[in-house]
Amino acid sequence: MLRMSAGLGLGSAMAGTPAAPARAADGPIVKPLPPELFIVYGTNAETRWEAMRGQGYLTPTDRFFVRNHTRTPLIDVRTWRLRLFGSGLHGSPTLDRPVAFSYEDLRGMPARTIDAFIECTGNGRSFYTTQQHQSVTGTPWRLGGVGVARWRGVPLAHVLERAGLTRRAVDIMPRGLDPDFIDAGRNHGRVRRPLPIAKALDDVLLAYEMNGRPLPPDHGFPVRLVVPGWVGIASIKWVGDIEVSDAPLSSPWNTVYYRMFGPGYPPEGSAPLTRQVLKSAFELPWDARFDAGRTTVLRGRSWSGDGAVRHVAVSTDGGGTWRRAALHGRRSGLGWVRWELPWRPPAPGSYELLARATDGTGATQPDVAPYNTLGYLFGAVVRHPVTVT
Repeated sequence: MLRMSAGLGLGSAMAGTPAAPARAADGPIVKPLPPELFIVYGTNAETRWEAMRGQGYLTPTDRFFVRNHTRTPLIDVRTWRLRLFGSGLHGSPTLDRPVAFSYEDLRGMPARTIDAFIECTGNGRSFYTTQQHQSVTGTPWRLGGVGVARWRGVPLAHVLERAGLTRRAVDIMPRGLDPDFIDAGRNHGRVRRPLPIAKALDDVLLAYEMNGRPLPPDHGFPVRLVVPGWVGIASIKWVGDIEVSDAPLSSPWNTVYYRMFGPGYPPEGSAPLTRQVLKSAFELPWDARFDAGRTTVLRGRSWSGDGAVRHVAVSTDGGGTWRRAALHGRRSGLGWVRWELPWRPPAPGSYELLARATDGTGATQPDVAPYNTLGYLFGAVVRHPVTVT
């Protein structure tokens, strides 16, 4: 892929370059999805948490979850351009006459590397039904719609400044090059979602590498956004163009979707969702089995959209008693923290393991998540069933 881009070096320019031609892969996801690593839901693939045991801080690329609205596009980097346009740029360039950057242009700009999690907004959705007995729609993720990777790329702020950002800009809207999304017979077009200019200029990355290598197709090749701490839909993959506007922008992905709907919310839903909530997961298969009287070490990870996790408590008796888990390794506010706790199951039977995290803001995972019909932002303590024999 890098060889394909060699020698371009076109520099930014006002240009009428069309969107990069993209063809769809044979299936919705390109990379192998072995059943020991993933649970597959059509266009999406959830990481099995037991596959993370012993894997270190970062999620290996081959185990990183996939969230596609349609299918992974295969993009020719030689013709790909990042096109910026709109009333928030000097001269108000249009989509037909944008400010354009090639792949080599971006790789020649000052780079930044961050280790950050990306998480599907519906991660944990299935627990609204299984734990809270509430009906929701959408992919029934457990907790595997999240991963931490090492992302390298150009700060979005730098690209916006190079493109001629004005003080009037209030919103940007990146748009992917994946096929149009059609829901219930309605074509919503390509995936796109507004981002406030304050967040865009803060810590957002236009990433071209993942875990030290060029982005794989399923994870956004050639360039994707990484929006630390925010819901995954903000981190648009396969970015083709970015509108920069001096007025608020909207799309189906901040009006029809990615708001809270249901009892307690207005008819138009809540405000568009931004930050992720606090979660914890055990590095165990569902219904894991243990031997009575034999000490094992329970391991897991906790993360928050509001910064570093401060401590984690674990219950091995369904919430009757709690013990503080030992945190180890890195405690980045952009990623997650790993933890462990020894446990000696006292007798055969069925048990529920619970993990409850508290982050730097003082927020602690609740027993019940606020209900919404689309099943977003489940942050309650999850009851993980195991069997002792």
